[in-house]
Amino acid sequence: MFSLPVLPTPVRLLSHKSRATLGSVLALASLVLSICSAAPAQAELVSTSACNGATLTQPFLRWGDPSSYELLPGGSFEGSLSGWTLSGGAKRVAGSEPYAATGSLGAYSLSLPAGASAQSPFTCVDAAYPTFRFFARNDALLSSAVAQVVYKTALGTVVVPLGAVALSSSWQPTLPMLTGSVVTGVLSGGTAQVALRFTELTGSSQIDDVFVDPRMH
Repeated sequence: MFSLPVLPTPVRLLSHKSRATLGSVLALASLVLSICSAAPAQAELVSTSACNGATLTQPFLRWGDPSSYELLPGGSFEGSLSGWTLSGGAKRVAGSEPYAATGSLGAYSLSLPAGASAQSPFTCVDAAYPTFRFFARNDALLSSAVAQVVYKTALGTVVVPLGAVALSSSWQPTLPMLTGSVVTGVLSGGTAQVALRFTELTGSSQIDDVFVDPRMH
């Protein structure tokens, strides 16, 4: 998701979440290893090419990230939010990240007050979709938004908490965050459906322009 940009607002794992996160990831990884051991040919089904024909751009080039990205469905918050699930007061508000990362300057973003949650529509992923990035800012001191990945697999829905984004009062891109799509590719025969979930823990935050990296590096 290349050299990583140096940002004043790095992604960090919450200490009280890290144990649960590690347990979820290890359990999922263990399950994959079991499947691969029982049926080695399964691993060959993991694709390393994009699984749809979405338009790719380089929205994070100015931050030293030359990778090509796909905008998540509704991820600019400019048009229809069909497929997004909003709760706890999450809503679209005026004001957008100022870098025109989608190719044009937007007018809206997603507001997350304390306790609010927003889940994106499911989108196709495979081993070619290892990371995602988005823009975020805080509206209050000590604001903190947690990112999770929600997978649909042959074994059911799996939710993996990735950690919390340490936010700044100005719009900044997050560092790349792993989706674990190689795992879901093995579990689902090469491709899977993945959604991103954002939950505000404290304070109030805004997110905007959510992108998925569609190529394995």
